[in-house]
Formats: sequence, structure tokens, C-alpha cells
Amino acid sequence: MNNSVGNTARLIGAGLRALLVLTVICGVIYPLAVTGVAQALFHDKANGSEIKDKSGRVVGSSLIGQTYNLPKQARSDSTTGDDAEEAAKPDLKWFQPRPSNGLGTNSVNTRYSLVLSGATNRAGDNEDLITWVTAAKAAVVADNSTTTYKVEPQDVPAEAVTSSGSGLDPHISPAYAELQVHRVAEKNGLDVEQVEKLVKDHTEGRQLGFMGEPRVNVLELNTALRALSEN
Repeated sequence: MNNSVGNTARLIGAGLRALLVLTVICGVIYPLAVTGVAQALFHDKANGSEIKDKSGRVVGSSLIGQTYNLPKQARSDSTTGDDAEEAAKPDLKWFQPRPSNGLGTNSVNTRYSLVLSGATNRAGDNEDLITWVTAAKAAVVADNSTTTYKVEPQDVPAEAVTSSGSGLDPHISPAYAELQVHRVAEKNGLDVEQVEKLVKDHTEGRQLGFMGEPRVNVLELNTALRALSEN
């Protein structure tokens, strides 16, 4: 009887010691070691790939797409007299990202106006998707045509009218960025050549020279645009 109690006590003691040791190793030492290595070798990525403006304020992450819309405007319905809100419209002084139709918008962290993650899950012949794409294409043509530059429907890239699989794609193609240059230059009072250079400077090539496609990070481009327009 005494031996049985003693053995049980020793097993419990060994288990508690193992629990304590493993807790220290796995719950304290290992996380601190991983965090230390990440901060030392991958500081930017470990902190969320933050993008800062020239004042040092964090304006977002290079990995997450944002919307660039004007605030919603209150209006009165002439037929019912009720107050309502007009849909938010793109702020055309900024380069616009891919659309996020059907995904909704973030309602928690409104400071950065992040779009929600997810796909529209519509088939190519879905009526809603066809309506969205048709309307988006017409809007891209109308919004980006200026007095000196005319956008043709065939010039509109596919990603200008379709959302990405995640809805959070922070990039657009150089073609879509270049299509927006004249409008952005006009809205910000800049020379077209200045804005073209801005796009060129922020165009990333294929990863390792062969993976993916050339791309432009919209948030990084707009952050540089803001700095240029404020000079």
C-alpha cells in the first residue's frame, strides 16, 4: 500500500516537473527566441510589413489592399422625404486598387478602410458579376478620361474590373497604374511626366526574375504620391 502511494507520488511529481520544464521551454524560451530572430533578421515582416508616410505615421500594410473612397454623403429622398446615405465614391485624386464588389467593407477599423477578405464566388455567367464588371469597366473609362487623354474600353485591364480571390490584393498591374496617370496628374496639379516616373519607380518586377507578373503596390504608390503633391 505504501509502495503504491509512493510510486503514485513520484509519478505525479515527475509529471509536474516535466510540465514546468516544457512550459518554460515551449511557452517562454522558444517564443522569445523566435521573436528575437524575427525582429533581428526580418524586422519589417515581423511587424506586419507596415508602410509609413514621410512623417513616420503608419498608414497601412504593404500586404493588405485598401479602398480610397470619399466619405458617404447624406441626402434626402425627394419622393419619401427620408434621409439616406449615398454610396461612397472613389476619391479620384488617388490611384485606385482592384474592386471588391460583393465583399463589403471593414466597419471596425474605419481609419484604414480595409476591405473584407473573401471571394465573390460568382461564375463567369453570373448576372450579378456581369453587371458589376460592365459597370466597373464603364466607370474606369469615364473616371480616367481627361480633356487631353481618352481611355478606350479595350485598354481596361482585367484586374481593373474584377476583385482578387482574397479581396485583399494590394497590387495592380503597371498597365492599370499607367491608365490612371493622366487623371491622377490632373486631380493633383502635377505634370504627367512626374506621375509616370512615380509609377515606374514603384513598379516591381517578377520575383527572382521569372515568378509572377510585374506589379505596383497601390498603397506605396499613393504614399509617394501624397509626399510628391505636398512638396
